[in-house]
Amino acid sequence: MTRARARSFPLAVLLTAVLVASGCGAGARTEGTTLTVLAAASLTESFREMGERFERAHPDVEVRFNFQGSALLAERVRQGAGGDVFASADRAMMNKVVRAGAVAERPRTFATNRLSVVVPPDNPAGVRALSDLAAEDVSVVVCAPQVPCGAATERVETVSGVRLTPVSEENDVKDVLHKVEAGEADAGLVYVTDAEAAGKKVRTVDFPASERVTNEYPIATLEAAEHPDTAEAFVEFVRGDRGRRILREYGFGTP
Repeated sequence: MTRARARSFPLAVLLTAVLVASGCGAGARTEGTTLTVLAAASLTESFREMGERFERAHPDVEVRFNFQGSALLAERVRQGAGGDVFASADRAMMNKVVRAGAVAERPRTFATNRLSVVVPPDNPAGVRALSDLAAEDVSVVVCAPQVPCGAATERVETVSGVRLTPVSEENDVKDVLHKVEAGEADAGLVYVTDAEAAGKKVRTVDFPASERVTNEYPIATLEAAEHPDTAEAFVEFVRGDRGRRILREYGFGTP
């Protein structure tokens, strides 16, 4: 072997090692899977934790969430915006997606939720009961009727006999909560899970009619899913023991 050839051998080995390490050589590991989950705004905290747990169990998967009002997400799915999984805050929004033929598997209920009154920490309007929200000098913010938390608010009004005159109607429950936190309203109706997640930023006022109005949360793999097997694995994770435990920790009921 000549001196020149002797020098070229380690160089070739080094180049091969660099190519393999950079993923350019034969047999390089393929790029991981990105799972897109469209989820109701009220699931933000619990699903973020679930996403982290799911990624630990599936190191090649990155879970990306789109948290918005269920009505907006359902419309996006119907218009073909894509996504792998849809989790709604009620059956009505999921049914719209089902009727559009956008669901690959039968939706399954994984959680339940109910409403609570929230007020600023100093409770300036002295709210003690749901009926106090009907007073003319109490500014109340609620969800719009076409979104799940708004539909639940209307059912609460029906079963309680209390009629509200809100100063604003929001597109999702987080917007209601933020207005109360900011002191822009004396009270708001949000899910108990959102009230719990807010901690000391708000005070809660429970009321008996809340127990009679329950939202069921369904979840399903979407027909347009780019990764249907991974999507179904996530759905099963949410519905499984670990998912149910996380949901209960955040205040959800589980079926």
